[in-house]
Amino acid sequence: MKMIVGLGNPGPKYTDTKHNVGFITLDEWAFQNKEKYNKNKFEALYIETTVNGEKVLFVKPLTFMNDSGRSVRPLMDYYNIAIEDLVVVYDDMDMPVGKIRLRQKGGAGGHNGIKSLIQHLGTQDFNRIRIGVGRPQHNMTVIQHVLSPFPKDEHAEMLHSVKESVEAIDHFIKGNNFLETMNQFNKKG
Repeated sequence: MKMIVGLGNPGPKYTDTKHNVGFITLDEWAFQNKEKYNKNKFEALYIETTVNGEKVLFVKPLTFMNDSGRSVRPLMDYYNIAIEDLVVVYDDMDMPVGKIRLRQKGGAGGHNGIKSLIQHLGTQDFNRIRIGVGRPQHNMTVIQHVLSPFPKDEHAEMLHSVKESVEAIDHFIKGNNFLETMNQFNKKG
């Protein structure tokens, strides 16, 4: 069983913000696969589906970004999901818009959602798909930057990275291990 977690903040106020690119990616996967969020437990909205005979969860924690681990850990425990079967999709300011990077482990890098996951999971060894959102511009603070929408001139690059992330998720859930997925998709960028 696999679990794909998209990080973001719930509510219409945050829908199109850079910090919600994890939610945006899971919504794109759901759209492409004609799936609907059919579960609401453990402070999360999620899709429970089957891909190639294996159950897969697509999870959007509803705890707000900085407390994502509070939702993810109980779900993993309830469904008995191994840490190597978890993939977390989230925004990364250290990469330009349009770029993605897959990693198997690492620190939080100042990302409070990842910090919460590391704290609740007790490890930093979990699979990640990082989606570039660029650095703050024009005297913006980090918070203003991540809680603002993508400017119109960055929409094409953002959509490219979201669709590439969906391809990486599909590659992983269709029977490839994360290392193979990482090697294939990190070559592109």
